[in-house]
Amino acid sequence: MYNRPIRDTYLPYGRQWIDDEDIDSVVNVLKGDYLTTGPFVSNFEQEIANYVGAKYAVTFSNGTAALHGACFAAGIGNGDEVITTPLTFAASANCVLYQGGQPIFADIDEKTYNIDPKEIEKKITRKTKAIIPVHFTGQPAPLDEIYEIAKKHNLIIIEDAAHALGATYKQKRIGSISDMTMFSFHPVKHITSGEGGIITTNNKEYYNKLLQFRSHGITRDSSKMFENHGPWYYEMHFLGYNYRITDIQAALASSQLKKLDKFLDLRKKYVSMYNEAFKKITEISIPNQNENSSSSWHLYVIRLNLEQLTGNRKDIYNALFQENIGVNVHYIPVYLLPYYQELGYQQGLCPNAEKLYEEILTLPLFPAMSEKDVNDVIQAIKKVISLYTTN
Repeated sequence: MYNRPIRDTYLPYGRQWIDDEDIDSVVNVLKGDYLTTGPFVSNFEQEIANYVGAKYAVTFSNGTAALHGACFAAGIGNGDEVITTPLTFAASANCVLYQGGQPIFADIDEKTYNIDPKEIEKKITRKTKAIIPVHFTGQPAPLDEIYEIAKKHNLIIIEDAAHALGATYKQKRIGSISDMTMFSFHPVKHITSGEGGIITTNNKEYYNKLLQFRSHGITRDSSKMFENHGPWYYEMHFLGYNYRITDIQAALASSQLKKLDKFLDLRKKYVSMYNEAFKKITEISIPNQNENSSSSWHLYVIRLNLEQLTGNRKDIYNALFQENIGVNVHYIPVYLLPYYQELGYQQGLCPNAEKLYEEILTLPLFPAMSEKDVNDVIQAIKKVISLYTTN
């Protein structure tokens, strides 16, 4: 059926780009005095804060740990409800469960695939404590409308910006706006530290809580101590976690950050190539773009118009793999996962998200791709769609 595949080698949907400068930065740390809790961590935190325009930044061992820290700093606890989108990775909701809270899922906007403010409003109760909007694929959520809701109901906003480093909302960089914002440095993200995450904030109280939370709840700040036995003394004030990042990881991330603008430009270039190639293919829909913001294009997600195709999404997915194109699906609605079903969440909760899930595919998009790689994806899409077209 497929004849010879478009590609001889497999192309993943995402992959890091590590160069000699990155390697040298890590080697320099390995040759130095500090492998962890050293100066590279605080230096990287300041660089991220400066880049996004925030007052403070606190690194964590991964993005999930960072979200957990943000939920702690926000005071989320037993019985508190936090509204988020179902179209995200499980961490956006799991972080609420870690604190004894309850994730409440609000449906998405059919055009942007981000959380719909009108659906948020419907889900607010007297137990609602916070909103966790997710900038799906790097496209900022409608923050103005979300802020109005949060202000009206005295809610905290924690942005899950794992996809959105470098994105802007009304000329402001994501990370400088809300109470707290999380970025991820997983290898498929815009920059990587291997594993890692960070919270940016303009709130000093949150900043101090985050610092203490990531290190067992311990402080060495004498101004916060109940006693002071001497220079060696420290106190544990609450049950925190060991969520620290290492200097090795921070050095890698700092080196990567220097190349972020280049990485963003390449992502935008490849998105333009995809958009131009697919805009007249009626069997698929390309991503919508919000005119009030600039996406950082972590993912490129197409929507299959299944009524025009003889196959389903799984058929298209498998056919593209036969062409050595590593497509993916982002995401299974969180509440459909077995663990959440056991908690009592039921199918049908967010119909827009559930319908979208059946129709989307994520295409390869990362800076280390070449234009030939992009063209291979384009040719594979055209080939596979033609095999399953109803015309």
